[in-house]
Amino acid sequence: MANKTVAVVGASADRSKFSNKAVRAYEKRGWDVYPVNPKGGEIEGIQAYTSLSAIPVKLDRVTMYLPPAVGIKLLPEIAALKPDEFFVNPGAESDELVAECEKLGLDPILACSIIEVGVSPAELPG
Repeated sequence: MANKTVAVVGASADRSKFSNKAVRAYEKRGWDVYPVNPKGGEIEGIQAYTSLSAIPVKLDRVTMYLPPAVGIKLLPEIAALKPDEFFVNPGAESDELVAECEKLGLDPILACSIIEVGVSPAELPG
């Protein structure tokens, strides 16, 4: 069976950031990880994509680590990809973002996806 796929939107090369810990947590759990950062490059040795639409596979999950004002602009692109799950991590949510998700047919999961995948952020030193 193929590994599950996840896009980490807002992924950072800074190991102290939760968006970097998410990349490491998913990789540790055997997911195929697609970091998304407008700068591209590599994050934790994995090719980073400058946009969601550049990712060449169907995504099982999208997990967002961006301020709500930035994240809300990406919602139409996320909705178009139709991921099975869409996580909005603590700090990335707002009432406006959730309302926009509902308008676009996205069902946001407001939770820490690192914990949901079975890793404590404390296990991933910065």
